[in-house]
This record gives sequence, structure tokens and C-alpha cells, in this order.
Amino acid sequence: MSFVEYEDTIKDGDTAIVFLGHESMFPVKVQHGTVTQTKYGVIRHSTDLIGKKYGSKVTCSKGGWVFILHPTPELWTMNLPHRTQILYSTDISIITMMLELKPGSIVCESGTGSGSLSHALIRTVAPTGHLYTVEFHQQRAEKARQEFREHGVEHLVTVTNQDVCKNGFGVSNIADAVFLDIPSPWEAIGHAKSALKAEGGRICSFSPCIEQVQRTCLAMEECGFTEINTLEILLRVYNVRTISLQIPDLGKAAEDNSSTDFDSSNTSNQGSPCTNLQPGTVQFKSGVPLREMVGHTGYLTFATKSLF
Repeated sequence: MSFVEYEDTIKDGDTAIVFLGHESMFPVKVQHGTVTQTKYGVIRHSTDLIGKKYGSKVTCSKGGWVFILHPTPELWTMNLPHRTQILYSTDISIITMMLELKPGSIVCESGTGSGSLSHALIRTVAPTGHLYTVEFHQQRAEKARQEFREHGVEHLVTVTNQDVCKNGFGVSNIADAVFLDIPSPWEAIGHAKSALKAEGGRICSFSPCIEQVQRTCLAMEECGFTEINTLEILLRVYNVRTISLQIPDLGKAAEDNSSTDFDSSNTSNQGSPCTNLQPGTVQFKSGVPLREMVGHTGYLTFATKSLF
């Protein structure tokens, strides 16, 4: 099993996603002789998972069922164990695009954290690219190495445990892009410039506070970066629903015409699900934003290394 290469069959040692519903799923490590408890009953790995195809519908001991999905960076972001705050798909997508990443790209990242962005970067640069990720915290770095090994991507990533602000990324003049998600990114801008290729490259810094952004932009200017810009991504989800409204009274003549049109439309729509309409009303679809939405996550600051 690999996060960057799809396989059909579930094998012992794989990481799979148990899908109970769109709002309920979790990762599981498939192991011979192990069982997993769900609200629908027990899943026995030896008989229910190993040898089955990814995407299979598995019946649990209580009669309920779940789907077993192949892991992807998107699913991992939604289900990973949180060691730190993580980046979600909304920010990850714009980062990947603005850094101009593609298969074969070399990327430097700090810090690794829970590995949400790391998995997305690895899939983007595979099969010939590489990710150099630096994590200050030793236990988080070791856990990241273990996850990358279990997920079959260890050959595409190098994890280093050090302070990027003092010691840099451990590489020079090889990176196409650099990403910073640390408390004081302005202290690492010089090391980021050294890691980027001599012919230029892109850099992105993620910061939750605008004061961090200000200091980072000043450091980028001092180091000769150009095209500096900061943006914030806010995702607004709409709920599509069917609503009924009364036909307005526009006078007798208009009323006669609208009644004729309404009757003919009813005749043409016989057999449709809208059979409970009251006289003088019409149904249509409407999109309404949810009352609650994910707000501010952080500011993304992008820049380009100048050739001069």
C-alpha cells in the first residue's frame, strides 16, 4: 500500500480508511488476527479485510456495513492523529498551485507537524521529486518517519530533526519551492533562500497572525524576494434546498395569465415529486449559506526568489 500508488487489494500491514458516513470515518492499520470495533459491530481483519478489494462493502457483526477505502492525502487530512494544528485541503490546494509544484519538483518544508501537508506535497512531486521536511520536536519527527514508512513513501521524503531557524534545511541550491509553517518564519527566510535553486524558486509562509506576516514580508524584502503577496482563503459552503413561494398578485389580467400558465405547467409536470403544492404557489431550488462556517485559519504569504 502506498499513498502515491493505488492498489486494488487490501494486504496485511496496510493503512485503510473505514468509512461509516461522510461525517464519520477513521484510519485503521490492517493486521492479521486483529479486530476493529465500530457502532455497527466488529470488523475482523483476517476475514473481512485482508484479500478484499479497496472500496468493498463490509458487513459488521451487528448487521451494519461500512466501506473500506484506499488512503489518499485528502482522506488522511480528515482522519490523521493530530500532534499539532494542521493545514486542510482548502489551504493545501492553493499552496500546491502557487508554489508551481509538479512531478519531479524538490520541496523544502518546516515544520512537519502532523504531516497533513507533507502527504499532499509527496503525492504532487512523485515519482521523481523529493520532500525535505524539518521538524524541531524530536518525537514528532520520529513519528513522521514512522508514518511515511508505513504509508510507503519513505523513498520520497527526508525527515530532519533540527531548528530550521538556526541550522536551515540541510540542503543548498536544490529546491524548487520552500514552505514555512513555524512561529517565527522571518528568522528562516535566509536559510530558505539558500535552499532554493540559483535560478530562482517560490516560497510560501503560513502564519495565523498578521504581525507575523508583517515581519516575514520585511525579511523577504531584505533578502531580495520579489512578487510578495499575502492572501487568506475562506471556504463558504451553501445548502441547496427546495422552497415554496406564493405567486404574487399582479392584478386581474396578470392573474388570469399566470393562472393559465400555472395550470399548464402543472399538467406538464404530472408525476413529478412536487405534488403537494398549494394553489397559487411555486417551488424552486435555492442556495443558502450555512449559519456556521470555518473562519480564519491563517495568512499565506508567497514570494519569488529574484535572479539578481
